Amino acid sequence: MLNLVTALLLCVFPVVAIAAALRDVTTMTIPNWMSVVLIGGFFPTALAAGLAPVEMMSHLAIALGVLVAAMGMFALRWIGGGDAKLLASASLWLGFSALPEFLTWTALAGGAFALILIQARFVAHAYAVQGQGWVGRLLQPKGDIPYGVAIAIGALAAYPVSDLVTSWSAAF
Repeated sequence: MLNLVTALLLCVFPVVAIAAALRDVTTMTIPNWMSVVLIGGFFPTALAAGLAPVEMMSHLAIALGVLVAAMGMFALRWIGGGDAKLLASASLWLGFSALPEFLTWTALAGGAFALILIQARFVAHAYAVQGQGWVGRLLQPKGDIPYGVAIAIGALAAYPVSDLVTSWSAAF
């Protein structure tokens, strides 16, 4: 029964990451409640997965460090506020062991997504001018790039090597 509960708790992270990416691409915002769910869901998931308290504190330290760096990126207008909070709350779940992979995949996905979006904006310029709704907004020539998509891709790519998943899978 505990393994089923743990498995369900471990699903919170990918579900919220995907939801944040979809929300960002359609509205250019990531609501605060998504980061709150990730932060609040981490601690029961970590306990259920068997993380030691010292490991949980190291995850928290990583998340705080990423938050400070992300706040700097936000201040420079490189990313939005929701992106900064999503980066930090994802780092809480991923911890030090998956952080390099997370940041690498996020950077690669962000670069690829930006290039694809720039090309799509060039090709679909006429639609962007007349387009309604989120697709028209996404295709605006000088529009923002919803970086939550890249963060979600990086998070999902790194999640299998995180302490949470490896601790849980080692119990089998």
